[in-house]
Amino acid sequence: MVMLPVIQPAEPIAKTRKPDWLRVKLPIGKEYAKVRNLVDQYKLHTICESGNCPNMGECWGAGTATFMILGNVCTRSCSFCAVATGRPNEYDQDEPRRVAEAIKLMGVKHAVITSVNRDELKDRGASIWHETVVQVKQLSPETTIETLIPDVKANWDALITMISAGQEVVSHNMETVKELYRMVRPQAKYERSLEQIKRIKEYGKRTKSGIMLGVGETREQVYQAIDDLVANGLDILTLGQYLQPTKRHLEVAEFIHPDLFAHYREEGLNRGLKYVESGPLVRSSYHAERHVFI
Repeated sequence: MVMLPVIQPAEPIAKTRKPDWLRVKLPIGKEYAKVRNLVDQYKLHTICESGNCPNMGECWGAGTATFMILGNVCTRSCSFCAVATGRPNEYDQDEPRRVAEAIKLMGVKHAVITSVNRDELKDRGASIWHETVVQVKQLSPETTIETLIPDVKANWDALITMISAGQEVVSHNMETVKELYRMVRPQAKYERSLEQIKRIKEYGKRTKSGIMLGVGETREQVYQAIDDLVANGLDILTLGQYLQPTKRHLEVAEFIHPDLFAHYREEGLNRGLKYVESGPLVRSSYHAERHVFI
């Protein structure tokens, strides 16, 4: 086990002031503008915007984006998430075509698709999930796909529909450690999300998940979460710093030092994960193209 030196800054970092390692560049450039125009033209939602992702400039500048299907209003009210909560509108059955056409026009080699939770739908939106992946593959057969799917609330038939369309990677985010679930994901269950990952692995898919750090977790709790994920068949884990999207959301408990992120990466690999992406600005789809063939 890698021993981590104790990190003792000269003075505590105020929770209201971001440290230097969290500074990001503003999104600019021709490729960013191209993606911006396509997203607007096809009336698409992206988690890049809805989730206030700090890497939007880098990813869009490279001509990639994470598309969010099934609308931009979520039925969940997680305390960390910037996506709007409420009663969603009826979903757009033409959305799979528009997403597929936009991905083809962008010419991306690897696409990430995610969605809001649609708990009010009997199939959790699984039919739209399936059709979106199918149409992307039809128009761009060389494009690899990661689907970042929501909690299906133990609707395992819906899960199979979601993951059986030909995508290479299936991701479902744990978001936090077990002890903080009630505070961070009040409508989710830690064990249920682990079961979902286990079933995805049993289906034969490459599995991926993500955890935010800096919401009050201890090192021991992070280690336990990693062990639980490995025991349920996880291949790839992303670890990133939680950033408070608005004053109405959960406050940042701690800004995690980059050295500790590096330590967690080594711990994850030592404990059985195949790949760990760990750093302050890491998000679920960051460097996602690297996760296809590990």
